[in-house]
Amino acid sequence: MGGAPESHTGWTFITNHARVLAAIAENQNARVRDIAAHCRLTERAVQKIISDLEDSGYLSHTREGRGNAYQIEPGTALRHPAEAGLTVTSLLGLLVQVDGHHPGRPGGTDRQAVEDS
Repeated sequence: MGGAPESHTGWTFITNHARVLAAIAENQNARVRDIAAHCRLTERAVQKIISDLEDSGYLSHTREGRGNAYQIEPGTALRHPAEAGLTVTSLLGLLVQVDGHHPGRPGGTDRQAVEDS
């Protein structure tokens, strides 16, 4: 994978923080490089987002060899007052299709694995 991520102008429905969290839910051993490619962000942006998520208690990691194993804190409440009472698990449940697959991605994500994380 090389080159800069494709640029996007305008607004989107899902924040970059949610995209990174969903990518980590799919693969808790993913490298920053792979998360960046998946989310179409720079590695630096992904590192900053992971730091934000860890500082706010949504995510933690442990070092495993040369990589990291991420742990999502599923019961952590979402930050915005409009989402009062919703947790990370509920957000990830919205980002995963009911049939357990992301549209346009072979294999997708196992919904139970997301709920159990």
